[in-house]
Amino acid sequence: MEFELKILGSSSATPSPDRHHTAQVLTIGNQIHLIDCGENAQMQLMRYKVKHQRISNIFISHLHGDHFFGLFGLLSTMHLQHRTQPLNLFGPPGLAEILTTQFRYSHTQLSFKLTFHELNTTVHAPIFEDKTITVHTLPMQHRIDCCGFLFREKPKLRHLIKDKLPSFLSHAQLVRLKLGEDILDEAGNLLVANANVTSEPNRSRSYAYCSDTRYKEDILPYISQVDLLYHEATFLDELREQAAYTMHSTALQAATLALKAEVKRLLIGHFSVRYRDLTPLLREAKSIFDNTQLALEGKTINILE
Repeated sequence: MEFELKILGSSSATPSPDRHHTAQVLTIGNQIHLIDCGENAQMQLMRYKVKHQRISNIFISHLHGDHFFGLFGLLSTMHLQHRTQPLNLFGPPGLAEILTTQFRYSHTQLSFKLTFHELNTTVHAPIFEDKTITVHTLPMQHRIDCCGFLFREKPKLRHLIKDKLPSFLSHAQLVRLKLGEDILDEAGNLLVANANVTSEPNRSRSYAYCSDTRYKEDILPYISQVDLLYHEATFLDELREQAAYTMHSTALQAATLALKAEVKRLLIGHFSVRYRDLTPLLREAKSIFDNTQLALEGKTINILE
């Protein structure tokens, strides 16, 4: 099953000619999740051939414009193109009021059901679940209410070894084997040992999105050993004091967190427009955590099973 992240934008505060505001698309199976929706997000969706009508959930980390100014335009386009599929919107307090005001003054009545889920950005808590994944908030420390998001696949079913399966097993018994159970007879005696007829399931994958925040070690237990960590890296470490003042992080700090969390891969983004060349940011992060990549526009990262 597909587990793929695509970067739509990676600039902080203001855009530049080659970097747009923060937005990412996470595709898990047949579900498309949009994470933040900065200005020009819908143009980037078109540029990279992501069908916005297939988006089922939108997650907004906080209400600084570079993370949500593209939202009203995207919702309006969905409406104008006669979307009927329901859409979930997760965001901090105030987002529903902003959208309601925009809809009221533009006389917009959406053609689809938009369900708003207000988040408590100060806690690590479950906010979404389906048959495949769970999503939890990650509390950030920024100038306004802000959270990240942790996406995890649920445990998967074991694989049946077909040439070792007895022919008398029913469909219900096969399902129980996939769940890791042994098959017993009516007297409670072992009939089929699970270990003899199944193999290990594919591993469950994970993605942690850490939006705007100061360096924050108390999230380490939540992001420990994730497959992919995205962490903002607005500044080089020589501007550590400015990063602390504006409640952002440096590339060195992002890498330090990745190292301590023992993640598999690190992706840094939310770059200040002062850095036209991002090589120094990448170099700084790799000096601490070698398996680091830049969140470049159009970049796609696949997490394999």
